[in-house]
Amino acid sequence: MANPAAWRQQEQQLIERWRAATERHREAHAEIAARAQGAGAPDDALLEKAKAASAELETLRRQVARLKREFLTGKRY
Repeated sequence: MANPAAWRQQEQQLIERWRAATERHREAHAEIAARAQGAGAPDDALLEKAKAASAELETLRRQVARLKREFLTGKRY
């Protein structure tokens, strides 16, 4: 059986990555909204930044789901 301390560290790192990714996602979409309300349209770099942030969140969602499945099936703790 794996080390619970290592699991806890892995979970903490995932939480930190999730918080950072949600902040990047929020900032990118806020900037797009601000530009949409102004005279200018968002540029391709900003749209790509928002797309990358969304993709990162989706990857993290899958990792959270995998950890949840492991916990519920008794493979963690």
